Amino acid sequence: MSGVKERVIEIIAEQAVLEPSDVSLEQSLEDLGVDSMGLVEAIFSIEESFDIQVPFNANEPEKSDLDISSVATVVATVERLVAEQAG
Repeated sequence: MSGVKERVIEIIAEQAVLEPSDVSLEQSLEDLGVDSMGLVEAIFSIEESFDIQVPFNANEPEKSDLDISSVATVVATVERLVAEQAG
């Protein structure tokens, strides 16, 4: 699963206009200054990078299966989706 965490952090950092080294797993996307539009952009980038479908509805984020409470939870979700897709 190596590389998934690094790539997700890169994508989130890009949206937050930060260096990946400035992003910690404990931070929330809100802490990093990623707004809802940035979140949608990040999800598109993640889907494109890993060829997966992220269970997220921008209109109803609270009903989505994507836990955006921290960078770590986003990474964990993407790792799970990548693993599921790999079969």
